[in-house]
Amino acid sequence: MHLKLISCNVFQREACLCVGDSPHVVDVEFTELGEHVHSASLRQLIQGKIDTADATGKYDAILVLFGLCGNAAVGLRAGSTQLVLPRAHDCCTILLGSRQAFKEHFQAAPSTPFSSSGYMERGDYFLRTDDGVSSVQYGSAFEEYVKQYGEENAKYIWEQMHPPAEQDLRTAVFIDLPQTRQLGFAEQFEQKARAAGKEVKRLDGDIRLIRGLIHGQWNPEDFLIVPPGQKTVGVYDYETVIRAEER
Repeated sequence: MHLKLISCNVFQREACLCVGDSPHVVDVEFTELGEHVHSASLRQLIQGKIDTADATGKYDAILVLFGLCGNAAVGLRAGSTQLVLPRAHDCCTILLGSRQAFKEHFQAAPSTPFSSSGYMERGDYFLRTDDGVSSVQYGSAFEEYVKQYGEENAKYIWEQMHPPAEQDLRTAVFIDLPQTRQLGFAEQFEQKARAAGKEVKRLDGDIRLIRGLIHGQWNPEDFLIVPPGQKTVGVYDYETVIRAEER
């Protein structure tokens, strides 16, 4: 297959590794990590790249290596080329390698700041959210709840899914991938986090979702395939995460 990959550069090293041993021809384009701060503009940026790739007519699929990322991946439209996305809330799920690992480690404290080699290398900050504010992680997801359920119900749902926890702010997590461990970013992260007064926790990462996407192993449990003429819709649970519907 001839594939187009559109990815955040937080995955640049891991994605390039998987492109190198993929059985398919993969053309790659990265966006800057800082684009995540504004989910609406990031969505427009991704859609523009999708449309440009689609217009060439040469790809069997366009791969979108993003999670929901504050709804940046919600509302993406497939033209004449199918889209493929991981079922992931954000890059944390992708770095951990599964929704199950994300749920296990972050469900009780979803605002816990985290980092990885990609964040250390590509970002101007060493944590996903230095101040623990969850708006970068969830963006306008709350607004979608308001649209669907009304403000009062949305508040209840949000509080149930994001219970307050002091540990969110005390602990800083580093997701350690074996493919980039030799770079020494985990040690640099620990020094900075401890200097900021945070407890440090390391979690083992896994590139299985990145590799599966790039190698064309799109099992429906881990990946959403958006057929031509359909768009993505957020589900915001721990199982489906994202689905497709007619435009």
